[in-house]
Parts: sequence; structure tokens; C-alpha cells
Amino acid sequence: MNGSCEFPEKSGVLDSAPVAGFTIVNLKELEDTTSPGMPGIEGRWARKHLGAEHLGVSYFHYGPNVRAPNAHRHREQEEVYIVLRGSGRILLDGEPHELRPWDAVRIAPSTVRALEAGEEGLELLAVASDRPEGGDGESVDAAWPE
Repeated sequence: MNGSCEFPEKSGVLDSAPVAGFTIVNLKELEDTTSPGMPGIEGRWARKHLGAEHLGVSYFHYGPNVRAPNAHRHREQEEVYIVLRGSGRILLDGEPHELRPWDAVRIAPSTVRALEAGEEGLELLAVASDRPEGGDGESVDAAWPE
């Protein structure tokens, strides 16, 4: 090794068209595709817009004191949630845990998870591993302890 480092040539554009080397997408400019049955929750999924083969990135914003109406788990897909702003709680297999900015929560596929925003709302990124064709999420009831 001669100490130099060579990188393959990359090209890309500042839009959502996938290209060979990279893709740049502004998450806030993607359509909010959250279900109408989830008022106060904004969700923007970027996997297909990024042209990503092995990971997904999603942006979520929960309004003040909004609680997800249900929870979910996966068969195969591991996730990491990263809190950007606000505070709240995450329910993991029936146990609530406090969240604050810059907390990162790794979640195994089978772990049931749900989110609840605090008084100032909750803004986070979700990063996910490979997803089987058609997805593998399963919606379940969120059993929040009172």
C-alpha cells in the first residue's frame, strides 16, 4: 500500500432520483404518508426515494402529548430510533422508557415498540436494516401502563 487512497468516481444530483454513487433527499420535502388514523403524527419514508438497497431512513414528528394509537414489531428488520428534538417515551415490550434529544434506541425485530411525545412534541429519525419484499411489520395493541 502506497499511502494513497483511491475512491470510485461518484456522481449524483440533488433530487430523489437514485444514481450509481449516491442520492441526496430532503426528508422534510417527502410526502407525509402517515395513516389518517394517526392524527398528530407526521411520517416521511425515504427508502425508495434514496434508492437504498440495504437500509431505510424515516422522519417522524409527533405533536405535543401525542401517543401512537398502536405499536408494531418486525419479523426480520432491526431499527434504531434517534431523537432529534423534544422528549417523550418509548414503549418496548410493555416497558416505558424516557427519551430526550440525541438518545439512540436500537430495537430488535421482535421487540414491540410504540412512541409517545412529551409536552414539546417529539422529532426523530428511524434507521432500519434490510426489509423483506413487501415489508415485515406487524401492528399490535400498545399496552401503555398508566
